[in-house]
Amino acid sequence: MKSTSTHRRFEGVVVSTKMKSTAVVRVDRQVAHPKYGKYFTVSKKFKIHDPAAQANVGDVVEFEECRPLSRDKRWRYTATVKKASS
Repeated sequence: MKSTSTHRRFEGVVVSTKMKSTAVVRVDRQVAHPKYGKYFTVSKKFKIHDPAAQANVGDVVEFEECRPLSRDKRWRYTATVKKASS
């Protein structure tokens, strides 16, 4: 999906869908240690707006930046990249 928007986009794994129209997504990235060079995983959780409740726990989803929707929700669900294996 090619987009011309300037909004930041991420992919991550859905870890919770217990809130109404909100999903919590964990984004993992590999970071090198500044001195030793060893790579390790750093995780961050984002709350995304999902009004149709299309995301399920375990799905890999894509989301993008949007205007603030609540105190800590500034991201919008765009697509499911990969469904969770049952």
